[in-house]
Amino acid sequence: MAGRVISINISNSKGKSKSPVNEAIVIANWGIKGDAHGGSHWHRQISLLAVESIEKMRNNGLRLSYGDFAENITTEGINLSEIELGKHLKIGEVIIEITQHGKRCHSKCNIFKTIGDCIMPKEGVFARVIKGGLIKVGDEIEIL
Repeated sequence: MAGRVISINISNSKGKSKSPVNEAIVIANWGIKGDAHGGSHWHRQISLLAVESIEKMRNNGLRLSYGDFAENITTEGINLSEIELGKHLKIGEVIIEITQHGKRCHSKCNIFKTIGDCIMPKEGVFARVIKGGLIKVGDEIEIL
C-alpha cells in the first residue's frame, strides 16, 4: 500500500493551525525544521493525517484547510490507522517510525468546540524521524 504527500504544514508555535509549504527539511531525531513540534527525546516529532479523514469533517459543512488539525503531513491513499506501531515509512528521502496512533485531546481544539468532534485524536498518527532529508508535496509514501 503506497500513498502520497498532499500537503506539508509547519508552525513556529504550538496550539495553532499549521501553514502549508511546498517542501521541508526533516532532521533525524528532531522533526521538521522550523516546526514547533520538533524535538529530540520526543516520540511525536511529526504528525500525519489523511485527507480522507479531513473530508469527513468537510462533509459536516466545515471549510477546512490542510494544517488546520496541526498535522505536519497530510496524506492521501494510505490508511494510517492500519499501520502498526514500529513500522517505518519512506517519504522522499526521509524515513520515519510510527510511534503513536491518535492522542488525548486535553483542551478541546477550536474545531471540536465548533462542531463537537475532532479527528486528529482518533485518526492522526505520530512518528519519530529515523533518517532526515528533504520532503516535497507529491512525494510517494511507502511502508517499509
